[in-house]
Amino acid sequence: MNVLIGNAWPYANGSLHIGHIAALLPGDVLARYFRAKGDTVFFVSGSDCHGTPVAIRARQENKTPEEISDYYHNEFAECFNRLGFSYDLYGKTSSSEHKSFVKDFHKKLYDGGYVYEKSTPQAYCNHCRQFLPDRFVKGLCPHCGETARGDQCEACGSVLEPENLLQAECSICKEPPEFRPTNHLYLAITRMKEQLERYIESHSHWRKNAYEMSKRYIHEGLRDRSLTRDLDWGIDVPKDGFDDKKIYIWAENVLGYLSDCYTLCCRQGIDFYEFWNSSRQYYVHGKDNIPFHTIILPSLLLGRADVRLKPPDDIISSEYLTLEGRKISTSGNWAIWVKDIIERYNPDSIRYFLIGNGPEKRDTDFTWREFINSHNGELLGAYGNFVNRSLVFIQKYFSNKIPEGRCNQNIIQSLEKLYPCTGELIEQGNFKEALDAVFAFIRAANKYFDEEQPWITIKSDVEKCKGTLNTCVQIIANLSHLLEPFLPFSSAKVRNLLKIEEATWQYIEVPSGLELGQVEILFERIDKKVIQEEEARLRGD
Repeated sequence: MNVLIGNAWPYANGSLHIGHIAALLPGDVLARYFRAKGDTVFFVSGSDCHGTPVAIRARQENKTPEEISDYYHNEFAECFNRLGFSYDLYGKTSSSEHKSFVKDFHKKLYDGGYVYEKSTPQAYCNHCRQFLPDRFVKGLCPHCGETARGDQCEACGSVLEPENLLQAECSICKEPPEFRPTNHLYLAITRMKEQLERYIESHSHWRKNAYEMSKRYIHEGLRDRSLTRDLDWGIDVPKDGFDDKKIYIWAENVLGYLSDCYTLCCRQGIDFYEFWNSSRQYYVHGKDNIPFHTIILPSLLLGRADVRLKPPDDIISSEYLTLEGRKISTSGNWAIWVKDIIERYNPDSIRYFLIGNGPEKRDTDFTWREFINSHNGELLGAYGNFVNRSLVFIQKYFSNKIPEGRCNQNIIQSLEKLYPCTGELIEQGNFKEALDAVFAFIRAANKYFDEEQPWITIKSDVEKCKGTLNTCVQIIANLSHLLEPFLPFSSAKVRNLLKIEEATWQYIEVPSGLELGQVEILFERIDKKVIQEEEARLRGD
């Protein structure tokens, strides 16, 4: 089976925080799982480098937008790599491959019958000397009176136009903008309503937030959207008469999934359209990105009359992660930056906590106390302890060689069943439940070790002791496969100890008599005083 997994493209105008990682980690779990099953996987993402926020950051730092976006792109790539994200391609929207693909896509989109020209008022800030994206205009919602952006009111959910806001102001300098008429290309999304509605209704299995929000957009807020913008930093519009404009960021960044897939297909000699239309597609992102993947991307794909391009199959849309009971705020510096946390903590500890305690289907809160307790109590206390106590025992009493003994068949059968059970949960997007299932087994394995009492049977019944330890080794070997999508670094250590070449998604047995590698502990205990230190660092003390 072909599988395409697309992680949302983070915006390259500032560092990543743990909220980004919580939303994107499921993509790597999916990719590692499907690879272990033997499927052909393209796991793609990249840095979103264009748009006004990048240009503003560049102006503030007296640099070019390209310098700013490249700096953060490189930082992102390093962070993802150190956290074990196994991207097949992590690109950027400013790359020549992406720009070339997008311009070709738009040329064909303009001929598809859904694109038209229209002159509309666009917000222009005289103080900033630039046209403003819709979300950079702020004011009061004309429907409910609450503070709103120019594209949407988060209070009542209404889709808005900037010129309809009351008391509109530029969100950069707070000055009121003027609205100048300007000519742009528009995608007639409203003409696609029936197709989009059928598409959404056929995917009622999506997470509730994705399904409900998409239905609301269809019934309440569907509107034609401008494909072009009066910007200096972006991709040129491939149409005569639009030389002074760029492709609007929303109409090119979601095409990054296609451009990355196209690049990989070219590198491997695969037909792009065949791969795209035959693959099972997952899109992984936060709640605020839902309409871009369930409405915008399908609309762009529908707009092409020359070729069929299937829309997303599965939407893995997380809720919000808060921090110590408060909303994460990059401007208020209330955030844990990824570049900092990876310097101080085991990447598997970060992955474990954000998968097991992350905002999969409801808002969740990150606290340093829970993070440290999770590491010490579950990773170290349950998993690391089972691996260490079993292998150290073999090292001490069996010359570091796996003893030949009769395995516990009930445990073997439980392991065999755990693969399809966990795999099905992963495929359905139930990552926390899948991880919980494996750790429930780990707790049962610790109980088995305690009940078998090998420290006693080594003297009173050595054959029983050998069977116990052989069983424990088979458990550890299979845990290295079952946990690989979640905890790739510790799983690799275990496979190295047991001389297992690669992770697969099926029960395996390691042979008796095999000499183990050098046994080392998987996780170090973290002193609880770190909790107060991290809380103080967060407060800026």
